[in-house]
Amino acid sequence: MPGPALALTRRSLLSAAVLTAGLGVITRAPTAARPRSAAEGYTLPMPTGPAQLGTVALDLVDRTRTDPWVPGRPVREIMIQIWYPARHVHGHPAAPWLSPGAVPHFCEVFGLPAERVRATVTHGRSGASVYGGCPVVLYSPGLGGDRGTGTVLVEELVSHGYIVVTIDHTHDASEVEFPDGRVEVAAIPPDVDEQIIARAVAVREADTRFVLDQLAVVNAGGNPDAGNRRLPIGLRGAFDLSRIGMFGHSLGGSTAAATMHHDRRIRAGVNLDGTLVGAGAVAGSDRPFLLLSSDHGTEPEDPTWDVFWTSQRGWKRELSLTGSVHGSFTDGVVLYPQAAPELGLTPEQLAGLVGTLHPRRSVTIQRDYLRGFFDQHLRGRRSRLMCGVDPRYPEIRFVR
Repeated sequence: MPGPALALTRRSLLSAAVLTAGLGVITRAPTAARPRSAAEGYTLPMPTGPAQLGTVALDLVDRTRTDPWVPGRPVREIMIQIWYPARHVHGHPAAPWLSPGAVPHFCEVFGLPAERVRATVTHGRSGASVYGGCPVVLYSPGLGGDRGTGTVLVEELVSHGYIVVTIDHTHDASEVEFPDGRVEVAAIPPDVDEQIIARAVAVREADTRFVLDQLAVVNAGGNPDAGNRRLPIGLRGAFDLSRIGMFGHSLGGSTAAATMHHDRRIRAGVNLDGTLVGAGAVAGSDRPFLLLSSDHGTEPEDPTWDVFWTSQRGWKRELSLTGSVHGSFTDGVVLYPQAAPELGLTPEQLAGLVGTLHPRRSVTIQRDYLRGFFDQHLRGRRSRLMCGVDPRYPEIRFVR
């Protein structure tokens, strides 16, 4: 089971902070401030774009690899979630934020009430028909993180016409539920060191490149789902695979950088507050890359970011979000403020989890800058946010 030591921050590989993959680990017994209905889930902020959202999960098996974390597993099996602009959503149920079988373990690790997480739904409709021809963005979560921990940012991109594919890195993720009901939990060795972290990045990169291969299969009309479950109408030909981007939080940001260096299919990438691990991650590329950090005040620059900056040959920008912390770049930024009363969190504890910047404002800024970056580099739409300081966003500091 992952614990606080698995938090990968820009300041140290092995953080003793209360963050695991950017979502907080509550180490004290929850105390309810007021009764809650078991059916009342948390609320995710509404995406701002015009498109309705559809989603489908796929079970993918890579028979060319054994599982790197569980000896004896003859294949590598992962789950992905495809989020897409939907043509018609009527009659399709709202997709859960986390699959039901994964909830008990997730809540044991992250301290949130299981009944509320179980009742939390997204704005995506399961299996809705697809509006295609869209640029594609991949998402990799932080170490120990599930594919759903970036839903707030993912939904925003989809509502503005992107297809986003989120990846569960099995046995790295805290838990992954498969369609047959299996729940696979984290199996990375408990004594995490730099060598294991580097190995995790290599595994994640191989996962990502495999996912890109399988998206091409889907786009050509194939169905790589291990159970051959029915795919949504219109998914064939929906992906514009000439315009692929990737972003990730923490170790997911390092994964984005490393994959971009080795795979030219990815045209633009974003690292959200992650130390860059391994030679590939710091080597850069000739394609655009954005570094967005939490607020580290007057602390010195992460040395891995300096190495990357020198190596990066393509367009590059480094920004910092004032009032944010490492966990601000996950869905924890909206979940923990809602849960704070029932968990008995003090204002100081909550700020340690999500920062001092108001959560709604933090989400707005992250969404706008992420979309501005991909609009500019995948769609050719020049974004003023990428050009310099914007008075509408005084919280963003242009580092270089």
